Amino acid sequence: MTVDTNTMISITEANQNFSKVTKLVDEHGTAVILKNNTPKYLVIDFSGAEQLLQGKTERTADTEDVLAISEQLIQKNMEAYEVLAK
Repeated sequence: MTVDTNTMISITEANQNFSKVTKLVDEHGTAVILKNNTPKYLVIDFSGAEQLLQGKTERTADTEDVLAISEQLIQKNMEAYEVLAK
């Protein structure tokens, strides 16, 4: 995820001035609240949340991708599968 540095605000400042957080969301669509200088929370407007959730539930993987991942997992855990097969 790409984060616009203009939308970052410390958790201390967000606690003291939440209206600043809402202004960032109104202007940029999101605000990122930092805790210990690390992105911790993402604030988005409600319509953005709906779009995000719809996109998340509609994600699918190609059959080839699923088969490739399955093959990798089988190879990685072959010893455990052999023990279980006994």
